[in-house]
Amino acid sequence: MSLPGFGYPPAYYFVWILPRNLFSRFCGFLANVRMPSLLLTPLIQLYSRIFGVDLTEAKLQVSDFHTFNEFFTRQLLPDARPLDPDQNAILSPVDGFVGEFGNISNGLLIQAKGLDYRLADLLEDSERTRKYDGGKFITIYLAPQNYHRIHSMVGGEVSEFSYITGDLWTVGPLGVYHVPNLFARNERLTTYFQTAKGECALVKVGATVVGRIRVSYHDQISNLHSAKAKQIVLETPFELERGEEVGLFELGSTVICLFPPGQIELNELQLGQSVNFGQAVGRFSQNSKE
Repeated sequence: MSLPGFGYPPAYYFVWILPRNLFSRFCGFLANVRMPSLLLTPLIQLYSRIFGVDLTEAKLQVSDFHTFNEFFTRQLLPDARPLDPDQNAILSPVDGFVGEFGNISNGLLIQAKGLDYRLADLLEDSERTRKYDGGKFITIYLAPQNYHRIHSMVGGEVSEFSYITGDLWTVGPLGVYHVPNLFARNERLTTYFQTAKGECALVKVGATVVGRIRVSYHDQISNLHSAKAKQIVLETPFELERGEEVGLFELGSTVICLFPPGQIELNELQLGQSVNFGQAVGRFSQNSKE
């Protein structure tokens, strides 16, 4: 339902007037407030019932969490997410839902039906825009019930990443269907993986209420006041096994996996399909370089 004469749902205008970055930092602050177990445990249990969180997969018991953020960024039991055994498989880096996938055509990616955005705006890197144009992409949305840690979809090393400041619109359906250039407008942190099959990239997109994005290979975090965009080359490349942790969202958001032309073949995916970290979403092509 939209407001007469305006064309957007009422919630859009609420988010529009909201100081989104400041509000998200405040939410992050609240999520890190230590609370007594007598109060925190029932709150986590209520949240889990509302959103359908499977607490049996968590490494810690509910009573062991001291803040909501510890719960949001919970680790899973060691065998909760087995990795696809095919070493050529491209792993889903997160638990979530497939938002879009397909070819990067003429520098454009699909945000939603009838709504495209430019790879050049997403990466803000002309050389890499040329590198990935004509390749493949997968967008995966992390819902509130999902596991919020992010893992490597391939084995290799990280020697470079970029952090781009931006807005923090919601990445739920309200944002995806109503905010043009959403993923290229929001704050984002992109990890570049160097593999035996060439480079690929993982874009972590910020969103409303997401307190921070953190990565395992650097002390860079997102959503800081007066932050500036940066491209950082690591002095020592960070080695990653396939499936190893790359970072985390302090509450859910979206990741976009990017692959250059000819590097991978996508599995038969469906829009809205639920995927788990470690599940194969594609595989390296036979003719991709060794």
